[in-house]
Amino acid sequence: MTDIDADDRKIRDGLTDFGFDEVPVAEKAARVRGVFDSVARNYDRMNDFMSLGVHRVWKEAFMDWAMPRPSQHLLDVAGGTGDIARLWRRRGGGPVTVCDINTEMMAVGRDRLQRAGGDGGITWLAGDAERLPLADRSVERVAIAFGLRNVTRIDAALAEMRRVLKPGGRFLCLEFSRPTQPWLDPIYDAYSFRVLPWLGRVVARDEAAYRYLAESIRRFPDQQDLAERMRSTGFEKVAWRNLSAGIAAVHSGWRF
Repeated sequence: MTDIDADDRKIRDGLTDFGFDEVPVAEKAARVRGVFDSVARNYDRMNDFMSLGVHRVWKEAFMDWAMPRPSQHLLDVAGGTGDIARLWRRRGGGPVTVCDINTEMMAVGRDRLQRAGGDGGITWLAGDAERLPLADRSVERVAIAFGLRNVTRIDAALAEMRRVLKPGGRFLCLEFSRPTQPWLDPIYDAYSFRVLPWLGRVVARDEAAYRYLAESIRRFPDQQDLAERMRSTGFEKVAWRNLSAGIAAVHSGWRF
């Protein structure tokens, strides 16, 4: 049985993954919201601690592949505090709609943006990735960075993101993935399940939230599996690029 088949079976049984636990489908969104409510104020600082700043390199690589243009409207799904939105704008991209289920994360981002002088090209919209509050074929680009693993139904979210793309539009996903070098596995496991929860306790005062984040990475589809899910929901010219030997990966797909 493939990972896709196993996930489909669980969903049919009314269950889904929340880290290494299985929870009722109806509960996951609220649990994820609770995790990010708890860490919202420290989230960006924790990203720097967790990755030693490498997440910024990954996001720059993500934006290299996105190739922002002033004529392109970006929907930043699960955009949180707006770091991808700000980077898109700084790189010359057009307007951005940040959409996230978590209003606490967006409030942090709005406050930070205002303190930096504001940007009228960025708007903030509360919404669920599986039920995006946008019209069909309304944006040229859709991005999701480190958010897809937190949705309840990955395939439903992918279908929604394709729905709101205009013909000729592009979808890009930046997410943790599977290391391609076997020697990395024990180091990566030790970091994920020992160091990361400790950092969560010391820096963000929430060890459980960062244990969940580590577990959610392990439950997320690998590079090939995610590419197949994208093709199954109608994306074309699907491709991916590994970053840092596959610790993270950028996936790309087009709507024609």
